[in-house]
Amino acid sequence: MTLNPDYSFQSSCEQALAYDKKHLWHPYSSMQKEEEPTAMNVWPVESAKGVYLTLADGTELIDGMSSWWCTVHGYSHPRLVQAITEQAQKMSHVMFGGLTHEPAINLAQKLVQLTPNGLEKVFISDSGSVAVEVAVKMAIQYQQARGKSEKTKLIALQRGYHGDTIGAMSLCDPTTGMHHLFSGLLANQFFIAEPKTAFDETWQQDDIQPLKACLEQNHQTIAALILEPVVQGAGGMRFYHPEYLRQARLLCDEYDVLLIADEIATGFGRSGKMFACEHADISPDIICVGKALTGGQMTLAATLTTESIAQTISAGEAGCFMHGPTFMANPLACAVANESLALLIENDWQGQVQRIEKGLITGLAAAKELEAVAEVRVLGAIGVIEMKEAVDMAKIQPACIEQGIWLRPFGKLVYIMPAYVMTDQELLTLTTGMIKVLKSGQF
Repeated sequence: MTLNPDYSFQSSCEQALAYDKKHLWHPYSSMQKEEEPTAMNVWPVESAKGVYLTLADGTELIDGMSSWWCTVHGYSHPRLVQAITEQAQKMSHVMFGGLTHEPAINLAQKLVQLTPNGLEKVFISDSGSVAVEVAVKMAIQYQQARGKSEKTKLIALQRGYHGDTIGAMSLCDPTTGMHHLFSGLLANQFFIAEPKTAFDETWQQDDIQPLKACLEQNHQTIAALILEPVVQGAGGMRFYHPEYLRQARLLCDEYDVLLIADEIATGFGRSGKMFACEHADISPDIICVGKALTGGQMTLAATLTTESIAQTISAGEAGCFMHGPTFMANPLACAVANESLALLIENDWQGQVQRIEKGLITGLAAAKELEAVAEVRVLGAIGVIEMKEAVDMAKIQPACIEQGIWLRPFGKLVYIMPAYVMTDQELLTLTTGMIKVLKSGQF
């Protein structure tokens, strides 16, 4: 058998794209023919540097998405590239069963230091969804090891999102998560109304009642509560009041239920705190991190828990924690994660995020005057324009590209999560382009 020559954008971009459309299945896209309304356009990227994507035809776009919120230092940062190169020359991968290595040990040390107090045991995995799966298994195994085998359910918030793997999907909003497509396969969990009080509003005590009622009635069968602290991401880009976290922590303790914080999207400064739990000054029993962990250079995630939970699991029937991905603690990914976290601290991430937040507040303010806009909200390095009606992706993305910007809106949300290194001028260009597109009506 022989392989055909690889496609090249330089020699035949049209042929390469034609092959892509025929054979590659992109996320949340249809494989129907191009002319069908559910088909999605894709644009070929030749290279990426800083906050810019360069398309095959030479067009430069300012990336407002940080590649789904992970490239906080921008693309091709020389120190991150160097970290990968140097590690690759030593050892690209080695199994983590029975072996260990310096990059993983150093990463564990950094994560224990950076995360909220008490999280001292680190399980390093390959992706955010897997980190959530690991957290769920930890919670279930912990309860079983305590002789509480009836505690097999979790509580999750409506409008929440925790990943696309089977266990994680069972914890996503049952409506927006399209659970009915997989009924009979997914575990049945408890879903409660999400907190309604916005981050900057006066706290409404009624917000905590759904959680309290669910725990009062069902705590005997509940292993853990899982939530995205303060920021509900893919489920609506909502910012809720930190008091909810404080009271949720107290209720979990009262009813003997673990608290899992999914900080995959919010971790490493995105909300204005290193971790969003810090807005409420609480520590979860288990935390999931990912996305920005490696600065977007490689896929990597981690699940951290307490000494008590780890020891209880280890003393249980299995005598160990029952999980072990092939690429767990991949040395390349751990090495670049260590460098990314060092950069985060050296670059004064808090100052960077505060500057981005100020630019977002100013740059998106004009959207409030538009008839089609329902709300504009900003928190840390997250800017959201919520429309009154869902946007048409087939119209809005080409319109954004004409303005020299890259966005990936969904539903009613036109939002940005810029890299922390984005300059004030680049941010102004990005927000100005967004406003022009919305004023033009091309959405």
